[in-house]
Amino acid sequence: MKALVRILGLAAVAGLAAACEPLDIDFGGGGGGGGGAFSSGFVFVRNGTGGRNVYAVDEDGDANSPLRLTTEGGAYEPTVSRSGLVAVFVYRAGSTWEIRRVPTTGTGQASTVFSNTSASCSNCANFRYPTISPTGETIVFTLTKNNTSSLAKVNIDGTGFQLFASGTYSYGAASFYPDGRSVLVAAGFGANQLSTLLNVNVTTGASNVITSSLGNTGAVSVVSRAVVSPDGSRVAFDGQTNNGSQIFVGQLGSQNLSGVTQLTKHTGEFGVMDTWPSWRGNTEVTFLSNSGGNDNIYRISTATPGTGTLLVPGALEPSYGGT
Repeated sequence: MKALVRILGLAAVAGLAAACEPLDIDFGGGGGGGGGAFSSGFVFVRNGTGGRNVYAVDEDGDANSPLRLTTEGGAYEPTVSRSGLVAVFVYRAGSTWEIRRVPTTGTGQASTVFSNTSASCSNCANFRYPTISPTGETIVFTLTKNNTSSLAKVNIDGTGFQLFASGTYSYGAASFYPDGRSVLVAAGFGANQLSTLLNVNVTTGASNVITSSLGNTGAVSVVSRAVVSPDGSRVAFDGQTNNGSQIFVGQLGSQNLSGVTQLTKHTGEFGVMDTWPSWRGNTEVTFLSNSGGNDNIYRISTATPGTGTLLVPGALEPSYGGT
């Protein structure tokens, strides 16, 4: 019942926000301010007077007053653990690239998990797309080493760094399967050609091709990520088309992708970018959209294609998670 109450609370806030415009959003933020509770919801980036920082909104929180988790700027592509206790993100400053972690309470300071200055990752750069294993023990992310795209993993305490897939493809964001033993990742022979979906074992690095086609939908490549549903049966991805990008869903087999359908549609609006999908349960997908000229987080039922319902205004690179 608690989960249902939280979902209804955020939906109610979203409805109010959609009805009352313009929205008064403080992009300057405070940083780490009085703290707050977080069990499930969104983490995302805002680019304000303090640079790019990580924010969080819990399901029963106020979508118009997110909790600021970082203050130092330089934050990209956050994700949240299944426990909801910690967010992980990429930190960039000059030639330094780091994976950092921060409590979702907003009362702690971010700490470095792994850096490209480490002796174990010489000539590494371009850290991207961290994701946390279901147990919360391992972070998988993409990087380049000697200008070659790779998947890598590191324990959340900073130990055990390892490259486990390298040299064949360019990789988008990884998404853990429910058992935590492998990840789904979009791949291709260039950063803008991510039309292949792979299942990659995070221990051995062995991979198998699920599909080299995104279906007869007009989607030619994945923009950022393909994400596995909590029950492992479906995938959602942001597909690049000749009219911007939209969110697609399909049935996910061990060696095939079937029943792909376009979930988001913007009739009469050209070039909309719907990106950064996340699952919110097994029958709802959240995503970022710049429809109308603003970057906001929306949700949509997999049973009802359309434009979606506004949840959180003023966001970048969102991810949904927690318990």
